[in-house]
Amino acid sequence: MQSDMTQNTDLDATSQPALGWSAFFDDQLGPEEQSLDRMRIATVHRARLTAVAGGDPVRLTLSPQASTADYAVGDWVLVDPQTRLLLRRLDRRSVLQRHTEGARVPQLIAANVDTLFIVTSCNDDLNPARLERYLAFANEAGTNPVIVLTKVDQVPDPAPYIAQVAGLQRGLAVVALDATSAQAAGQLAQWCAPGQTVALVGSSGVGKSSLLNTLAGKTGAEAQETGSIREADAKGRHTTTARSLHPITGGGWVIDTPGMRTLHISDTAFGLDQLFAEITELAPACRFRDCTHAHEPGCAVQAAIAAGTLDPARLDRWRKLHDENRANTPVQSGPRGNRTTKLPSKRW
Repeated sequence: MQSDMTQNTDLDATSQPALGWSAFFDDQLGPEEQSLDRMRIATVHRARLTAVAGGDPVRLTLSPQASTADYAVGDWVLVDPQTRLLLRRLDRRSVLQRHTEGARVPQLIAANVDTLFIVTSCNDDLNPARLERYLAFANEAGTNPVIVLTKVDQVPDPAPYIAQVAGLQRGLAVVALDATSAQAAGQLAQWCAPGQTVALVGSSGVGKSSLLNTLAGKTGAEAQETGSIREADAKGRHTTTARSLHPITGGGWVIDTPGMRTLHISDTAFGLDQLFAEITELAPACRFRDCTHAHEPGCAVQAAIAAGTLDPARLDRWRKLHDENRANTPVQSGPRGNRTTKLPSKRW
């Protein structure tokens, strides 16, 4: 589910369409709900939520049985205009959720995101295998992934870094920029039109906070704290500790997220198929329906490797993520109407 990238610069910056409201959400409202406030979750904390409706964030009141863990930054909710009581969350157009080790339910990252900026830097932090995890994550969520390479001002030539990531997925957009430069906002403008929502993900220290400050025009005390990376291993420290929604200067909204060192693959079959489309499309031509593309005769994938049209390293990474996804994805079993879900016993 990729969003329409057509820019509409005529939207009032304080209007609901500029905030991301669309017919998808309007169609969910009943006649008795037309008078309720339509607000978008701006921050999620352990015991409180804030939301926006075109102005400054306001704190919402939760019912006694409600939990903040059920809401993600970017959610649309219906609110009583007098009491600020949150009455209902609307269905999401897309949802980014992270499977963490040992957890029975995924951790909500962000909702109703059109474009996911996967941020990495032009240094040793750039790891194609890790970026493929983020791409599968974005594909499964129904967002449009864009690789953003930062710190181009610190290398003599960004071309080698661009070359490492340009072929990770068909049609993948790659943008190289200096996150602190005023030009960065212009380079990303096509994904940041009014009504569009982008989210930033990536490791700590790659420049997400700097990019947020540039996109949102934050300076001085309003600016997000930024942190440098360690020269020894090119790894950074966490400066963002919570997810939050911010208006982008000139239009759109950006969701900042804390840095993620690991991203477990689980229940991501569609995302992997899209990521490794060149393997997915060859598989039906294999002699055996359950071909593992390892040693079976008549394997179309191995034939492509032998012909030099498929990178064997891509197959190795596909197999690792495919096996991880299968091991981590809950399986339903039992008779129809009485199925039970068996949780995986091992987490990667």
